[in-house]
Amino acid sequence: MTVETLLPLILFALVSTITPGGATTLATASGAHFGFRRSIPVMAGFAVGLGSMAGATAAGLGGVLLALPTLQIGMKALGSLYLIWLAVRIGGSGPPSRAGQMARPTGFVAGLWMLWHNPKGWAMTMGAAASFAALAESPVRLAVLLGVTFCLVAAFSLAVWCILGQMLGRLLKTAWQWRAVNILLACLLVISIIPMWHE
Repeated sequence: MTVETLLPLILFALVSTITPGGATTLATASGAHFGFRRSIPVMAGFAVGLGSMAGATAAGLGGVLLALPTLQIGMKALGSLYLIWLAVRIGGSGPPSRAGQMARPTGFVAGLWMLWHNPKGWAMTMGAAASFAALAESPVRLAVLLGVTFCLVAAFSLAVWCILGQMLGRLLKTAWQWRAVNILLACLLVISIIPMWHE
């Protein structure tokens, strides 16, 4: 398998993961509040979550989710509630020195959990599994290929957003600037929920 063969899949994964959404908003907020190094666990959780979703979808789990609309609704509800809870935490926090509830960055497990409850992620990885099935001779090989590709590309995309957040955090000097940015990030996080209910 050559780089030219994999390039369409890599580009698909890059466009899917670098565009704004819940995970990119949280990576930006974490970078602004905690810096890049302390944000690595949550970014790793997001990346591993998306990679494992892509692998599971290619292996057949995506078909099960499509066949069970009630499970999809439950996942949407849980994912939405979790994102709203995170948005409230971000919107109510101040500068990092007085962050209160935001005193600790979101961890690996929370990032993983959030991704696995995101129907938009399942739909995206199902689309990838259908579009790139010809790249592998078996579902297992396709699962490994998609899982590794999405994990690595998501890690890159989230790192970009986290670094942008860290740069933004260095520009903010006053409590009101932090408050305004935190409220903006919280609103963006809530807005990122809307597309999952319009599928």
